[in-house]
Amino acid sequence: MPSQRRSRPENPEPQPKSGPKSPKSEPGSNPESGPKSGPNPKSGTNPKSGPKPKSGPKPKSRKGPAIGALILVGALLAGWLSQYAVGGDSDGSEAGNATVQGRPDDGPAGDPALLKLARRDADDPFARGDKGAPVVMIEYADFGCSFCGKFARDTEPKLVKKYVDKGLLRLEWRNYPIFGKGSERAALASYAAGQQGRFWEFYKAVYSDKANEKNAFADAHLHDLAEEAGVKDLDRFDRDRAGDAAGKLVAKDREEAYGLGASATPAFLVNGEPIAGAQPDEVFTDAIERAAAAAKKSDEGSEGKGDKGSEGKGDKGSEGKGDEAGGRG
Repeated sequence: MPSQRRSRPENPEPQPKSGPKSPKSEPGSNPESGPKSGPNPKSGTNPKSGPKPKSGPKPKSRKGPAIGALILVGALLAGWLSQYAVGGDSDGSEAGNATVQGRPDDGPAGDPALLKLARRDADDPFARGDKGAPVVMIEYADFGCSFCGKFARDTEPKLVKKYVDKGLLRLEWRNYPIFGKGSERAALASYAAGQQGRFWEFYKAVYSDKANEKNAFADAHLHDLAEEAGVKDLDRFDRDRAGDAAGKLVAKDREEAYGLGASATPAFLVNGEPIAGAQPDEVFTDAIERAAAAAKKSDEGSEGKGDKGSEGKGDKGSEGKGDEAGGRG
């Protein structure tokens, strides 16, 4: 009989043990409160949970710091540029809606990170203008984009005459095909035309005809455009547009645009100053002249520092040594 009485109290003992299990499962049922409330009870009831915060240093050992910094810079640049994206259809922005951040004339000559995007390669077939021009305007565009065509027909020729021909401005093209396979084919074809020194002629041939907007750019049509642009070797043209080099450069240009947060075409950088859309001429001329004034002031400032440094050192060095030499003599 005593043995039976002892067995009965053993049954209630496991019951309180099951009690703590229910509160542990409740936090898990709510993903938001679970992670927040989880660490508190664990740290209070179980001293072994103390070392868990030491897992914090683990992220420091990751590749994250370098990659995270790059992502942060990209995010900041993307946010900066996206501030100036305007409404309108998917081709770009509404004409007349200026989307440029004004830079004071005495301000710095552009954002350093964005200024570095200018390639300034003397042999670049997709650029026009002096390699050392004080202002570089990068255009991210699609050959099937209607507003890109508007800029090419209405504004670009004026900028060339007013600034490029005078050595003040350099234009650099970036392929940013966003309207599907046709745009991709045209981008590759533009690369092939550039290999024979006819990129800008191909650019003009495409944009001069509004029928090319959102065009499929079939092979026969691309051949017609290449011939109009003065491309002499169509066999080489076909090889070049199908080659790996064409695909890699188009991908590089597109990733550069993605990194800036450009969501529509055309998009521009004028010495690091973003402009979204085919804006009125004065938006571009104002940006170019501000950038030129800032670049000039920056150059004058650096020259002034150089003169002061050399004069000061020269005077002290030569006079001091001269006097000493005279005294000795």
